[in-house]
Amino acid sequence: MAKTRIVVVDDSALVRSLLAEIINRQHDMQCVGAASDPLVAREMIRELNPDVITLDVEMPRMDGLEFLSRLMRLRPMPVVMVSTLTEQGAEITLRALEMGAIDFVAKPRIGVSQGLNELAGDIVDKIRVAAAAQVRRLAAPAAAAAASAAHAQATASARPAAPLPRVSTEKIICIGASTGGTEAIREVLVPMPADAPAIVITQHMPPGFTTSFATRLDGLCKIRVAEARDGQRILPGHAYIAPGGRHLRIDRSGSNYVAVVEDTEPVNRHRPSVEVLFKSAARVIGPNAIGIMLTGMGADGASAMREMKDAGSYNYAQDEASCVVFGMPRVAIQNGAAHEVLPLNQIAPAVLARLANAPAGVRHRI
Repeated sequence: MAKTRIVVVDDSALVRSLLAEIINRQHDMQCVGAASDPLVAREMIRELNPDVITLDVEMPRMDGLEFLSRLMRLRPMPVVMVSTLTEQGAEITLRALEMGAIDFVAKPRIGVSQGLNELAGDIVDKIRVAAAAQVRRLAAPAAAAAASAAHAQATASARPAAPLPRVSTEKIICIGASTGGTEAIREVLVPMPADAPAIVITQHMPPGFTTSFATRLDGLCKIRVAEARDGQRILPGHAYIAPGGRHLRIDRSGSNYVAVVEDTEPVNRHRPSVEVLFKSAARVIGPNAIGIMLTGMGADGASAMREMKDAGSYNYAQDEASCVVFGMPRVAIQNGAAHEVLPLNQIAPAVLARLANAPAGVRHRI
């Protein structure tokens, strides 16, 4: 079986050496080159034709984002970003994911050698996923602006011009996602009107990145978006994101729904875990829940989504063609957990249409 061929791009000789060593320890992959900056990497990619590259965010001569932008326009290929655990690093990483990077690894600022070795399992898993992921070409700047305007117009026409009639604010929308999920979540949230039901989200992310992710979405959406805080009420017109490295579940306090944020053990190797959120939705919300499973590797949340369905929720899964990685949605579909399987750009309109026409159902005051 042919090995996955990787080029490592990082201005740190230590990081290049560590990543190459981690990669070469795997039976199914090989580091075929290591470049100290994007200009060297450009020639190396032409010559070696790798399957995946790992790309440092901050580099001399050309920063990682500029190189990624050119790469995704001219020669789209799977990229795993190597970011830093800083606020600026998180902002840049989210921009890289928007531009088409498949996933990212967060390297520590101190103790790099020990930190990367501790992350070795995650690094090689993400490279494997990237090698099999669907890669999209980034439009040229003018075309991207035109596409963005067309998307905004299409989104506006897909939802009612006036506030939705009879939107059931007793409903709670629960979203699970992993690889490719940051952009998929954005596409679901942006069309939501200010009076939408509460939305509770688990996206696999490490600590230090969800704050920037929530802030970015809050600036794009009509609803308010923030990291969830333990014990806060879950209210209509708001979206709550599981903090990186912590589980998020839903509970009841009298007539109110509340967020529970906790540091319990990983579930399905993840913290936060979609399984934890969806199980709580099945137990606490039942027929007032709407479940959405978006792109992601593995099977986290798939069995709990079936529990949601059995408890009376209505569930959507993203289809294979629009997924970066068709893992979690595929298993959810195989489990019979999804009522509808839709392209990403059809999920929000379908949810809005269902909310506008849904019967009152089981009502709780929130």
